[in-house]
Amino acid sequence: MTSDRPPLRPPLVIIAGPTAVGKTSLSIRLAKKFGAEIINADSRQIYKKLDIGTAKPTKEEQSEVPHHLVDLINPDEHFNAARFAELARSKIVEINQRGKRVFVVGGTGLYIKALVHGLFPAPPSDKTTKEQLVKETEIYGLSFLYEKLKKVDPVSAQKIHPNDKQRIVRALEVYYLTGEPISKLQEQHRFETRQYETLKIALYRPREELYDRINRRVLQMIDQGLLEEVKSLLLEGYSPELNSMTSIGYQHIARYLKGEISLERAIELLQRDTRRYAKRQITWFKGDKEYIWLRPDEYDEIERQIDAFYK
Repeated sequence: MTSDRPPLRPPLVIIAGPTAVGKTSLSIRLAKKFGAEIINADSRQIYKKLDIGTAKPTKEEQSEVPHHLVDLINPDEHFNAARFAELARSKIVEINQRGKRVFVVGGTGLYIKALVHGLFPAPPSDKTTKEQLVKETEIYGLSFLYEKLKKVDPVSAQKIHPNDKQRIVRALEVYYLTGEPISKLQEQHRFETRQYETLKIALYRPREELYDRINRRVLQMIDQGLLEEVKSLLLEGYSPELNSMTSIGYQHIARYLKGEISLERAIELLQRDTRRYAKRQITWFKGDKEYIWLRPDEYDEIERQIDAFYK
């Protein structure tokens, strides 16, 4: 790899964007062009056995360009952004030593942020505070805590799903322990010394086009065997309550298989929740002003940006 940058600041190309925007096919084409390998930054594609519902790159696609941090752990294993950053950094060193470049591709903004900026040193969890918040959830419901978060930290509330109990509780816990919104502490940490020279590209499509692609992708997943995939996971003993199994798609089909809702309703909810997820992803990436927003069909411009970055 030819670069006149200091070895302590290896270059990283990041290709991010919402689900169904077209990251996989574009990143493979670009990686082949620039002699790069891909590090997956999708928090669901790290799970083994979760293939169709996570839109994981196919075996054929992965054979075109080496993909890393895909099919990493079993569905009942714990994984987080800190672990991702640790493994990704190790992979970057390994790939660079082989003379190859690195593309980080995915839609999990927190994972990308953890890799590039590190995770800010949050206060350790306080048992009493956390237990009180959990108790409030049990008494008043998670929506009560979410409304509370919106009042004290609207920035975080916009980025956190209303059903993400773990992150809602943690954001409130940090606020009560420090007196500062967790979003403010994270923003301050963004200006810490970074390990990489980065080019951040965020892909976008007009909203109606993206939503149409999402709706069609869901139907395609059903045709590809999503029902059988979820049924197989449940039969293997993986609980619907696992973090992996509460992913968009898996929770909806699990509800259908348990007889709670019809297949038609499951598909409707899956399409709706995926559209909402895409909206939250866009909000996250727009919060980082370093991203250059380009359409996937602007291939020549994307290629030009990467070429200029490496020079």
